[in-house]
Amino acid sequence: MTARKLIGQVHLWLGLASGLIVVIVSLTGCLYVFEKEIREWTEPYQFVEVRQESLLPPSRLRQVAEPHFNGKAAKAVMYRKAGLSATVSYFDKESYLLAFVDPYTGKLLKVKDMNRDFFRVVLQGHYYLWLPPEIGHPVVASATLVFVILLISGLVLWWPKNLNKTNRDKSFFVKWKASFKRVNYDLHNVLGFYVLFIALIIAFTGLVWGFEWFAKSAYWVTSGGKSMPVVKPALSDTTLTAGAQPADQLWRRLTGGAQLQEGYISLSVPVKPKDVIRVDQNPEWGTYYKRQIRAYDQSSLADITPSSSFSETFEKAETADKIKRMNYDIHVGAILGLPGKILAFFASLICATLPVTGFYIWWGRRKKKKPATGAHRAHRPGQARPGSRPLRRPVLKDA
Repeated sequence: MTARKLIGQVHLWLGLASGLIVVIVSLTGCLYVFEKEIREWTEPYQFVEVRQESLLPPSRLRQVAEPHFNGKAAKAVMYRKAGLSATVSYFDKESYLLAFVDPYTGKLLKVKDMNRDFFRVVLQGHYYLWLPPEIGHPVVASATLVFVILLISGLVLWWPKNLNKTNRDKSFFVKWKASFKRVNYDLHNVLGFYVLFIALIIAFTGLVWGFEWFAKSAYWVTSGGKSMPVVKPALSDTTLTAGAQPADQLWRRLTGGAQLQEGYISLSVPVKPKDVIRVDQNPEWGTYYKRQIRAYDQSSLADITPSSSFSETFEKAETADKIKRMNYDIHVGAILGLPGKILAFFASLICATLPVTGFYIWWGRRKKKKPATGAHRAHRPGQARPGSRPLRRPVLKDA
């Protein structure tokens, strides 16, 4: 077996084994790319009227939301950019509740069970195939790794032996007027080539979350040989006495109580004595790579942030940390704004079609008719037809 045939067999059987998973992950990725935009179009409770007055502190927003959390204390409060409502959240292993509150008046706009939210369900399929995380996560990660192999082997199979006009037409253009089988083959072959580069980027950024060894390897390469640091969680000093509403005090210190013009700021609510107040602050709406995550003692409000990829501003971060921070925005195309999201959407959509068109190519070849035999074999000149007596040479008698 030649190397090309061997690669073809690897491409075929790995594609058949992972095809359904690739379709599900790609389609759910398509749907999730424009999650923010679709929510803003379809969910009126995302918006509030901007007023020339101070915002309510986190404790007041919690008082509004917590009676609707089945007796549970809120876990975090988020203030979003001007014109958007604030959110108060409660989450554990079983439930995830999100309350939308007007940060000016304290009016409750909506309490949503996020386990029944459409995009939350889509994301669960994208991450875990709607299976328990301990099962679905490694399955999706493994299928993503197989997809990378399929993309590389597909490029080898696509590569033309020479670039004459016939091969160029076959490799770069879909022959729409040909038979359905030929169009299907071109859709697999040609579109697969055009989407290859973007699909590899999406797959590689997905593998960063899929395998810890891949994330560490990526960090080692981008940092010039440094190991990815292990982040130790910060703990509050339990010997200190907590002041009144420390989260409110911290929020005023960081924002002055004013409305954010862009981005968001989220403050966690400490429950246990050693819990810190975790502040997730982002100066830009629509991307996440500029966000900064810091930890504060719940009693003294001292900054006790452990060193991590997100502990500094994006501008001060090391190159490897910058790349790590951009991983999500690269994955969904948001790093390039709306054009990047459109590219990611169509790339994911084409990736979802590749297992389908590839399966049909394989199935069509299996059904190909066998060569004619017996009575249907083509007659050759000078050869007796099937079923007829053999021809005899005439016997010439001496004259």
